[in-house]
Parts: sequence; structure tokens; C-alpha cells
Amino acid sequence: MKKGGKLIIFSAPSGSGKTTIVKHLLNKFDGLAFSVSACTRQRRIGEIDGRDYYFLDIDLFKEKVHNSEFVEHEEVYPGSFYGTLKSEIDRLWDMGKHVLFDIDVEGGLNIKKQYGEKALSVFVKPASIEVLKERLYNRSTETALQLEVRLNKAVSELKYENEFDSVLVNADLKTAFEAAEALVSNFTGLKPKDQQNIESVA
Repeated sequence: MKKGGKLIIFSAPSGSGKTTIVKHLLNKFDGLAFSVSACTRQRRIGEIDGRDYYFLDIDLFKEKVHNSEFVEHEEVYPGSFYGTLKSEIDRLWDMGKHVLFDIDVEGGLNIKKQYGEKALSVFVKPASIEVLKERLYNRSTETALQLEVRLNKAVSELKYENEFDSVLVNADLKTAFEAAEALVSNFTGLKPKDQQNIESVA
């Protein structure tokens, strides 16, 4: 394993708001870079290959699995594979960045297991199951059957929270942002951009 920065893993059941938190952190810290996952699902409107995901067909994905090119991978939903390429982490470390993940719960635990103290795993927890249901239904990006599968998976994933280094309850977004910033600062030593500006003026 090559030397590099640290890994900050944000995992959560779908609909918990982890993507919103991760995007906030990327805007807040210069030293972070987003790890783009590979997946086999269809690209949604507005998504860009290499920015949102690396969109691969199933045969190519399985070929990369066979060649041990993934740090972690799994079949998240039937016929829908996701994974983190080793080359993606190396690419971001070569840029001198700490790597930020927005990733499935099992994938997050797998990365933590491999990288140990070099990684911080954070479980983002919704305020309640009812809030989670509402967020998933409001997305309107899936069929009723897909929603049911996603919701059932989300409920089962809540049982994993105690396996993470830290649990962040997303009941109020502003409070969640502040808690996430504190976790990143304490783990990496990075300071938010606005704090850097204040210190430079002082």
C-alpha cells in the first residue's frame, strides 16, 4: 500500500443525507477530494461519467474484479454493482489530497477494514425511519418496487452503526454540517476555508 493522505468515509442508508454532507465538505476544505465510485447502473439525467460515477458495463466491471482492481465492491441491488477502484485512491493521493467517500455501508466498512487507522468511518443516521421514507419517496427517481427494495435495505443497514468510528445524526442540516466539519478537522488537521481566511486577516 503506498503512502498518501487519509481516507474519510461517509456511509449511510440511502436517503440519510450523506451526499449533501459530503458536497458541503468538499466546498469547505481545499485539501479534500471526492472518490468517484464505479457502478453498472444506468446513468441518470445530468450525471457525468468520471464526475458522478465511472459507468461500466457488467462485463468490464467483472473483469476489473477478476484483475483485483477494486479496493471494495459489491452487488448493492440485484444486477447493480458498485465499487471503489484502487487507481482512484492512488490518483487522489498523487494530487496530495485526503480522500472523501460517499459510499454504501458495507463498502465503507470494507475500506475501513483495509486501511485501519488511516481511515475514519462515519455513519450518517437519519432522525427517524419516517424521515428516511419521506426522503426516498420525494426523490421520484425509482419505481415503487425499487423504492421498496431500497427502503428495506436502508432499514437493515441501520443495524451497522456501532461498527463505525463515529455516528452523525442528521436531524438538522446546519448542525450536521458543523459536526462533519469538526470530524474532518480533527482527523486530518485541515481547517475550513473561511477559518483560514479569518486567520490570514488576523
